[in-house]
Amino acid sequence: MTYANSRIPISAQQGAHTNLARRLERHLAAPFRKPYAECNVRAFEASLEGWDRSAPLILDAGCGVGHSTIQLARANPDHWVIGVDQSEDRLQRRKPYPEAMMPRNLVFVRADLVDYWRLWCEAGLRAARHYILYPNPWPKIGHLARRWHGHPVFPFIARVGGVLECRSNWSVYIDEFACALEATTGRAVAWSSFEPGEPLTPFERKYRDSGQVLYRVVCDLDAADDRDGLAA
Repeated sequence: MTYANSRIPISAQQGAHTNLARRLERHLAAPFRKPYAECNVRAFEASLEGWDRSAPLILDAGCGVGHSTIQLARANPDHWVIGVDQSEDRLQRRKPYPEAMMPRNLVFVRADLVDYWRLWCEAGLRAARHYILYPNPWPKIGHLARRWHGHPVFPFIARVGGVLECRSNWSVYIDEFACALEATTGRAVAWSSFEPGEPLTPFERKYRDSGQVLYRVVCDLDAADDRDGLAA
């Protein structure tokens, strides 16, 4: 099997979904009140047990196998970095460093992000940075509700705070994500293609090595704060 053979998501949808604005209006008007699963409450509490309550927080949402979480922790040793994924299998996969060399300013937790994001907001936490790296694009036109910006939880994503960054190899996803942030925050949000230096995730490395154009949207939700000390 060839390594650099990844494909760009195929979809009949070529631009932002025509129903996106309508869905966002509904989600903003009617807060999401699904009851929390007890396992997610425990996972949220566990993710903060090692935090000293003063270090800035970085949330790696949907961290997969955790390579991005490790890189973020190594690049930002004065931060507490939380990697969240719903798959125990992905979280348990071999890491790029032996245990003795793993940074100590991180934690991995298994949780459903729909609950985790809401618990975060309920606790009044604010992130320094919040990453959503290469989420499942759900490229079919009828899949809008499965994309994070089409889900009822999206208003909570915007309330996590800090510098929010989403990356994808499908430009439509990033275009929609930026539109959703604009509707939620009331500010202009730009997106663009980019060339990664050291890839943060295995997917990013594979997409890059397959010659694909990568896209990202970056929005500082706490624009008045000083964030010059953060490393990407």
